[in-house]
Amino acid sequence: MSASKRISTLTHWGAYRLEVGDGRIRAVHPSPHDADPSPIGRSIPGAVHHRSRVSQPMARKGWLERGPENHGGGRGSEPFVPISWDRALDLAAAELERIKRQHGNQAIFGGSYGWGSAGRFHHCQSQVHRFLNSHGGFVRSVGTYSSAAANVILPHVTGRSTLDFMRWGASWEILAEACELMVMFGGAPLRNAQVESGGLTRHVLRDALMSCRKSGVEFVNVSPLRDDLPDYLDAQWLAPRPNSDTALMLGIAHWLIAEERHDKAFLASHCVGFERFCAYVMGESDGTAKSPAWAAPVCGLEAAAIVDLARRMAGKRTYPIFPR
Repeated sequence: MSASKRISTLTHWGAYRLEVGDGRIRAVHPSPHDADPSPIGRSIPGAVHHRSRVSQPMARKGWLERGPENHGGGRGSEPFVPISWDRALDLAAAELERIKRQHGNQAIFGGSYGWGSAGRFHHCQSQVHRFLNSHGGFVRSVGTYSSAAANVILPHVTGRSTLDFMRWGASWEILAEACELMVMFGGAPLRNAQVESGGLTRHVLRDALMSCRKSGVEFVNVSPLRDDLPDYLDAQWLAPRPNSDTALMLGIAHWLIAEERHDKAFLASHCVGFERFCAYVMGESDGTAKSPAWAAPVCGLEAAAIVDLARRMAGKRTYPIFPR
C-alpha cells in the first residue's frame, strides 16, 4: 500500500481534507477552520467507491439496438449497458439534432433543476442553458420548489426579493444584541444549515443560536416538530396543524389590528394596500373575521395561545424567521 496524501475539497456541506492513496479515499477530515462540521462529509468515500455508483455513461439496451423508434418500449425492464464517452456524446448530439429537426427547439426542455455546485464549474443549470442556447434555444422552467412562492409574493408584501432578504438580512451578531423575541415558523433545525449552494467552509448556526440565547433572546418554535429547534434554547413550542401557518398569522394580524397595536403611521407612509388587507382580516369584505378564535380550529391551537403569541410579539423587539 502506497503512502497516502491529503487533498482539500469543498462540498455542499462543508470543506474537508481527504486522505487519498492507491486511487481510493481512505479517510475524511473536516477543515480545522470549521468549529461545527457536518457529519455528512463522512459519506464521501462511500459515495465515490460504492458498487452502486455509475462510473461511466450507460444506455438502455433496447434503445441502443432500436433507437428512438422503440418509443419507450422496454423502459423500466431492460438493462443498461456501459458505453464510452465518445459514443455517449455522439448519441446525445444526434438526439438533439433529431428533436430539433422533427419538432423544433420548443420540444427541448432545458432541465437539470441544478443547485449551485461546489467548484469551478459552478451552476449546473446555467451551463446546460448556455449549451442549449448555442443550439437554437429551449424551454426552461420558472422558479424552484424551494422558494417559488416567496419569489412571487415577497416583492408585493415587502418591496424586496427573496435574494435581498437572504443577502441583507440582519446578522446573527445584530440579532444577539438587539432582538428580544425570535419567532421561527418552521424552526431552525441545525441540519438545514449543514448545506449551502456553492459550498460553505464554516457552520455557524449552533454557536449563533447559543449566543442569542445567552444574550436573553426568547424563542418560539412554530412547527409540528419539536426538534425543529434545539432543546438548549428553551423555546416555547407551538405545534400548528401542517400547512396552517397562514391562518395562524392572520389570527395574529387580527388581534394586532383589533387592539390597535399596528403602526398606523408607518402603514400610511410606507405601504400600499393595507386597507384591502385590513378589510379581509377583519371580515369586512367577506363576512368572516380572521380572529384568533377563527384561526384556532384551523391550526389545532387554543385561541388563547394565539393571543398570547400576538401580545408577546407586540410587546417585545421581535424578529420573525421563515426558513426555506
